[in-house]
Amino acid sequence: MSEGAQPILEISNLSKHFGAVRALNDFSMTIRPGEVVALAGDNGAGKTTLIKSISGVFRPTGGEIRLDGKPVSFGTPQEARASGIETIYQDLALADNLTIGGNIFLGREPMTRKFGFLPVIDRKKMAAAARDTMALLDFHVSRMDAPVSNFSGGQRQAVAIGRAVYWNARILIMDEPTAALGVPEQRKVISLIHQLKAQGRGVIFISHNLQDIFAVSDRIVVLRRGVMAGERRIAETTHDEVVKLMVGG
Repeated sequence: MSEGAQPILEISNLSKHFGAVRALNDFSMTIRPGEVVALAGDNGAGKTTLIKSISGVFRPTGGEIRLDGKPVSFGTPQEARASGIETIYQDLALADNLTIGGNIFLGREPMTRKFGFLPVIDRKKMAAAARDTMALLDFHVSRMDAPVSNFSGGQRQAVAIGRAVYWNARILIMDEPTAALGVPEQRKVISLIHQLKAQGRGVIFISHNLQDIFAVSDRIVVLRRGVMAGERRIAETTHDEVVKLMVGG
């Protein structure tokens, strides 16, 4: 990541109010290519409101979101996705009964013609895309034809990341990606995030786990009651300082 690089994503003075409740107020941040920015804060700090405002679930009450310097406004998560912003929620939204390829193309299945005229799903293309994408993440599964219900938590996380990468996500928003995982699996996810960085993608990493945040992030932004409580470069801060920002000490 180069300090002087043009930000992929710029959020300026973003606010989201629900009636009298100011869930997010006058919030600004930037993300550059190959940068991981951690979002931290207690429950109710505004993290979920922020990512839903970026990813097209909520329309912000005020402020501006710019992608590659151009103002954007998303009415749906599909619009955000089409512009290269992909959110991977904790529940992953995978179809358990489908293969890796089936999940990558879920709702966007490639078609081919059988006997020159009968439209059928192009399973060869799906399998090849699954293989290539998972190899790009340095992730090797022996059984490409197995349903993802057979996979461990870390492997499932890799499938969700693979889907985002295949559809050329430039910003990946990862909501608590290591929360439900054991230590070896957590390490796998951290290494996947390092791969995304190396590919020049931007990552917004939401976590309660400060150890993971310090292992993978370049910067940390702390939210408290809907406002920015502080921003630090990971190399220049400590766990204690971050906790103080979170609780307002």
